[in-house]
Amino acid sequence: MPTGCTFSFSTYGMKTLKTERAIQVLKEIGYDGLELTVWPDWDASPDNMPPERRRAIRGLLEQTGLKLASLMENLTPAAKDQDHAAQLERLRRAAALGHDLAPNDPPLIQTVLGGGKWDERKTLFRDRLGDWVKVADQTRTVIAIKPHRGGGMSRPSEAVWLIKQLGDPPRLRMVYDYSHYAFRDMPLPETVKTALPYTAHIAVKDAAKEGDRIVFKLPGDAGTIDYEMLLRLFYAGGYRGDVCCEISGMVWNRPDYDPIAAAKTCYKNLAPAFKKAGVPRGR
Repeated sequence: MPTGCTFSFSTYGMKTLKTERAIQVLKEIGYDGLELTVWPDWDASPDNMPPERRRAIRGLLEQTGLKLASLMENLTPAAKDQDHAAQLERLRRAAALGHDLAPNDPPLIQTVLGGGKWDERKTLFRDRLGDWVKVADQTRTVIAIKPHRGGGMSRPSEAVWLIKQLGDPPRLRMVYDYSHYAFRDMPLPETVKTALPYTAHIAVKDAAKEGDRIVFKLPGDAGTIDYEMLLRLFYAGGYRGDVCCEISGMVWNRPDYDPIAAAKTCYKNLAPAFKKAGVPRGR
């Protein structure tokens, strides 16, 4: 059982960097681990990872000591059986990549579930996730679903409903990301209480209100989320997983965005919160 939580950075905020370079940069900054974005056409997608490159990146991870905490996918449960089958294959291929890169401690796969209205989508979500769980069991991989403020599943309670409907399978968990609950009359302590027993991954970024819009910012920049409280509550409740800085596409799509500068800023903003919360870092 780990005694601390790892602090990582997602390559979702480093699209312009090769995976090898991202690993080196994150080690130099001081992170404990990373998340790789494995969407099609991204550098770390399974298609871009032939066997020799997988072996080289595995060696680099071992050399740096960085934990490969998670893989980011983007799968919307599909109504058409053909599309559903293709998604299951994507999950299998992502899981295989995770095992190749970190065979002793494979990363989880995290994804949102797409848009729509909860009451109209929840049955499809449940039924398709049942097959996702079979893939998770076959590949010995945890799949973590993330409520998203613009998604068909947008609340921790909805993720919990799906997990319970499927019998609380240990390989189906949830992602906690308070930026999707902020400014929605969802106090942080209440969302932690709901999510904690089912959370396998924590993503962090800031949400801020600009007029009638909610915008995402670098974690710690807007000052709208009490990360010390968040870390303290999760740690006290037994969470010993990863806490990952996620940079929104709203931020990294800007022409002046610098991924290395962003990673440094996130570290500077959030590393002190671990100490203040009394949460040790590491595996």
